[in-house]
Amino acid sequence: MHTHSTASDGELSPADLVKEAAKKSIGVIALTDHDTLAGLEAAAAEAKAAGMGFIPGIEISISWVGEAGVSGLGPGGEMHLLGLGLRAPSPAFLEAIAELSRRREKRNREILDRMHELSIGATWEDVLAISGGHSIGRPHFAALLVQKKLARNHEQAFARFLNAGKPLYVPKTGLAFDEAAALIRESGGIPVLAHPMSLFVAWGRLPDLVKALKDRGLMGLEAWHPVAKPKSCRRLEELGKSLGLYITEGSDYHGDAWPNRKLGSSNRNRKISDDLLETMPNLCID
Repeated sequence: MHTHSTASDGELSPADLVKEAAKKSIGVIALTDHDTLAGLEAAAAEAKAAGMGFIPGIEISISWVGEAGVSGLGPGGEMHLLGLGLRAPSPAFLEAIAELSRRREKRNREILDRMHELSIGATWEDVLAISGGHSIGRPHFAALLVQKKLARNHEQAFARFLNAGKPLYVPKTGLAFDEAAALIRESGGIPVLAHPMSLFVAWGRLPDLVKALKDRGLMGLEAWHPVAKPKSCRRLEELGKSLGLYITEGSDYHGDAWPNRKLGSSNRNRKISDDLLETMPNLCID
């Protein structure tokens, strides 16, 4: 219920991603590329051919600094909102996504400028080549740093250069939470808070934040995710259920560059069960 393709920063094309899922006998898959719907049509067609259930989705970048008496994110924290089951994206939704694309290119150009300030030889064409001409994101810059032998792998590239507080980090300007949640809902989807531990909010404050988000349109919580500790995932599941939120699991699969994220599994090879969908509205398209 959380995967990425070359339409954003994944390694497989939308069609190949679905084919890989079919090889693993996965019955339902959601494509949730960052701030774009570009891969949904191809993925849906491949899923239909393979006899799989397909959930059209997206992962939207959110700007949250603390509102309505609720503190902001922790240092380096990021908020992402999954939109699952986008049956009919509204005109306002499509315009918001187009604006995010413009903001993404501006950010990418700033990252490239910072590389030049560090005397790292790189061009826009270099980054485009790595992305395959698709939407550019930080993982493509990480791959370029690995290619130039400035990092051993993606993880080290992020840790040394691209994470918050590092030389190549440029903050992302996302949508306001209220706007994103409303756009997802008016487009037939449900808004789900992705990988909540990435908020970097202390457990003492997290329940109040999640409750505030629910009051403003949040419908689900991605409790199980590869980067969180199992104990944290269990606590998130309990929190979500106590607030009446849908509980989801996701692999956040991008490809082989992130070996701890495997299709069909959420946390430490925990298999994502089809039973998960029985507690939720029908999100699959015909």
